Formats: sequence, structure tokens, C-alpha cells
Amino acid sequence: MGVSIRTELVDELDSLVDECSDLGASRSEIVEAILTAYFQNDEDQIKQTRELIIRNRKRSNS
Repeated sequence: MGVSIRTELVDELDSLVDECSDLGASRSEIVEAILTAYFQNDEDQIKQTRELIIRNRKRSNS
């Protein structure tokens, strides 16, 4: 699966890869861990996802 993400998120992801170098974790493993944690969260993922999309679109259009 391929995804497109903002440069600043790539930079943060690369920082996480560096911080997990002792585990030999790849970007894909870290993204999967983040998604797993997100979906296991008890909060309303649909509402939270919609809010993030709207916020990101507003920022992009500014």
C-alpha cells in the first residue's frame, strides 16, 4: 500500500525510526504500530479522523 504524507510528518516518522534503531524498526513497522494504537483507542475514530481531515484541509487552503 502506498500513501502520500506531508514532509513534516515524514521527518517525524524518520525521527521515530532513528529512536527505534535498536529494534531495527522500519518505517512500515512504525506506521503499522501507530495505526494499531490509533484503532485500539477507545475514542471515536471516525469523528477524530473527520476532524483531522477538516483541519488539514483548512491549513492547506490558507
